[in-house]
Amino acid sequence: MIRDRLPRTLVIRTAVPAEAPAVAALHARARATYYPDGLPDDGFDWAAAWRTAVARADGQVLCAVEQGRIVALASFRTPQDAPADMVKLFQFHVDPDRWRTGIGTRLHAACVDQWRAEGRRTAVLDVHVDNRRAQAFYARQGWSPDPENPPAEDDHHLYLRYAVPPRE
Repeated sequence: MIRDRLPRTLVIRTAVPAEAPAVAALHARARATYYPDGLPDDGFDWAAAWRTAVARADGQVLCAVEQGRIVALASFRTPQDAPADMVKLFQFHVDPDRWRTGIGTRLHAACVDQWRAEGRRTAVLDVHVDNRRAQAFYARQGWSPDPENPPAEDDHHLYLRYAVPPRE
């Protein structure tokens, strides 16, 4: 098919509220991969939560779009009671069908560019302890354990920190 021979073009841009269902579906597909018994059905309205995240004036949701389809997303903002030069990466997901294609690395670079433009110096995140793939990805990007938030016993998340490189 000729469509199969066309190069895939990746566009990274800000998500819009109408895309919340597609963002929520990608979020669910990605999260399901690190739950051994499948994604728990908690009854939470993730589409509504993503509409809120996309509409927040104090945050941003970036999405990577390939051939008209959202294939990755990142949501970040200043955490409550944190200094203005800190940003928290609340969500970062790549469609499992597109893992190991460079999309996550490109989306992460776009986040870093945005953080740098906003004058952010430090980024933090938490990652599920069972999500070894994501932990390895973050390590490759330069994230390391957050010395200010060591994991507590029986905690299901690891806390990571990233020094945002200054503008060149």
